[in-house]
Amino acid sequence: MFAFFLSSGLFLGWSLGANDASNVFGTAVGSRMVKFRTAAIVCSVFVILGAVISGSGASHTLGKLGSVNAIAGAFMVAFAAAMSVYLMTLARYPVSTSQAIVGAIIGWNLFTGSRIDTNSLTKIVLTWVACPILSAVFAMIIYKLVALYIKFMKIHMFKLDSMTRYGLFFAGALGSYSLGANNIANVMGVFVPVSPFSSISFYGLFTLTSAQQLFLIGSLAIAVGVFTYSKRVMLTVGTGIFQLSPVAAFVCVVAHSIVLLLFASQGLERFLISHNIPPIPLVPVSSSQAIVGAVIGIGLLKGGRGIQWKTVAGITSGWIVTPIIAALISFISLFFLQNVFQQKTYRPVGYLITIDAAQRIRDGGVSEEKFKGLQGREFPTAVKFSNALSEYTELTREERDLIVLSAQMDEMEITRSGITGLDTNWITPEQIAALELLEGRVFDHQWQLDEALAEVSPYWRFREDDDKYNRDLRQKLSYIYRFFRYG
Repeated sequence: MFAFFLSSGLFLGWSLGANDASNVFGTAVGSRMVKFRTAAIVCSVFVILGAVISGSGASHTLGKLGSVNAIAGAFMVAFAAAMSVYLMTLARYPVSTSQAIVGAIIGWNLFTGSRIDTNSLTKIVLTWVACPILSAVFAMIIYKLVALYIKFMKIHMFKLDSMTRYGLFFAGALGSYSLGANNIANVMGVFVPVSPFSSISFYGLFTLTSAQQLFLIGSLAIAVGVFTYSKRVMLTVGTGIFQLSPVAAFVCVVAHSIVLLLFASQGLERFLISHNIPPIPLVPVSSSQAIVGAVIGIGLLKGGRGIQWKTVAGITSGWIVTPIIAALISFISLFFLQNVFQQKTYRPVGYLITIDAAQRIRDGGVSEEKFKGLQGREFPTAVKFSNALSEYTELTREERDLIVLSAQMDEMEITRSGITGLDTNWITPEQIAALELLEGRVFDHQWQLDEALAEVSPYWRFREDDDKYNRDLRQKLSYIYRFFRYG
């Protein structure tokens, strides 16, 4: 059944390759500096390398929107996203897999009654507006600088042609690596918690974890999409909006990469915060929007007369329609999958302010008067619990989040069979030893297990100013929950 359910992830990977390859090589192919076949080979190789070597889980902001907790639900969320991307690809419009995933997850949330983090959703939607605008601005600035450099250095036309060609190859390879590293989570992220694979060691030289095996499979699907169907969208990006010169094509790819970095760099975020400057939100942005914005920026710089505004309007409408289509497909498909085919599309998550949860909320600075009327009452979904909170009192966003997270029920028992089933190539011996100390303990909430582990071992504690370690630790905690969870 897992192989069958995984097929929707492969479909999504194929759709991503068919559509998003245009973001890194569309301008190069459209300007005829790189042949399509060459671009497809380079893109495929570096997408696979990026996915396996640097592939990570879904971004923190995107993960807040909803946590798909059943394999059948993961299948349908991936299928809805893939279908919406495929429909846009048929229309030859570049769209974002992240947009499709956001819409599909929202559809899952609406169907299951799960809570949507409106703050995270607002940030993501705002970046969908800011991303192409920023990319256009950067493209204009970089193009002006490059033009001045060429004029000042008096570069011969043949030398310039050679430099531009190499620049497009380098930018395309780097962009392809980033595409694999950053977007593979959109393809396979929902399947990581339910993966049946075990780590594989190759003669002690290197080890492929369960997640990396999924990423490899997903990246191969992306590569197939690049080869079989990406040429049409590449030509739309490269020639359908504005006829680009080779130098302008290079500038567009560079501008697109800078914008993606701005919304993904934790180092930049820390720098801005340390200098009391409002940080740029770290949210998943659309590489499709970035490259399209860059192309439009070059067109505007040249007077705007050559821009095919009809094509731009079609692309923009695709950006609006894609998440809506994905949400509708997700919601309707989940209904049929659960009620007609009798598949478990989600694991119900209840909410109850237990004695321990009430103490944690008080320790967080929330007065008991603000939630006393809800203690002891169990709610079947996050939406119903949030509605009850709204009826009782006015709460700040931080207080509401603390209460909701503290009350979320997730009953677990640390068992010997669960411990022995863990991936020992990923979970360290010290972390296994800490779990053994808790064997037989029962927990009502995830945070109780987190705190218990942190109390018995420093290897389960988060570290200040170590984002990479903390991200890995969060992924490990999410991974171990399923081995000890009831049902």
